[in-house]
Amino acid sequence: MHKIRCLNAKGGCGKTSLATNLATWYADDGRKVALADYDPQKSALDWLAARADYEGVPTIEGVDGTADKARAAPGTDLLVTDAPAGTHGPELTALLRRTDTLLVPVLPSPIDMRAVARFLEELISSGRVSRGQTRIALVENRVRENSRLFHVLDDFLQRYEVPVLTHLRESVNYLRSAETGLGIFELAPSAVAQDVVLWDPVFEWIDQG
Repeated sequence: MHKIRCLNAKGGCGKTSLATNLATWYADDGRKVALADYDPQKSALDWLAARADYEGVPTIEGVDGTADKARAAPGTDLLVTDAPAGTHGPELTALLRRTDTLLVPVLPSPIDMRAVARFLEELISSGRVSRGQTRIALVENRVRENSRLFHVLDDFLQRYEVPVLTHLRESVNYLRSAETGLGIFELAPSAVAQDVVLWDPVFEWIDQG
């Protein structure tokens, strides 16, 4: 089972949106996917509840990570985890032991950039990451492509020896996805064309691992 975790120590950066859309992409590809929600707000599980209203979409198993002995079903190909904010120290070390691929979404704001700088230093110094047992990469999230802050964020993240895979636009399509329980890849193609192409580098990098 390949374990993908969406994590940032700071809240509100789009971990749930990243996790739910990753889960739908691989479920649509025919994989057996589980989506584990470790956030007490349970936003990912609420998204799965909305998804249950649709017939004909691939099933994604929901796992309540806040429950005791939470496990994905046997035979699961891919486990995508929406991790809680505020994870540091021994708790972070324990999470990394159960993570093959770690994606860190970052927003284009000074507060988020300062927070992710400290978080990246902690990640890079961990044994799992330094030995290559857990691969990590960054995703610039909710950006306005022509804004100054987007370019500031891009320049800032290039300082680190961590790949920046792509940027995801600040798009109403992600609100529709959150509301409906569908991934953006499952919405009307004409409406999401500009957004879905930006995910290609993410899937290429994950599948290389």
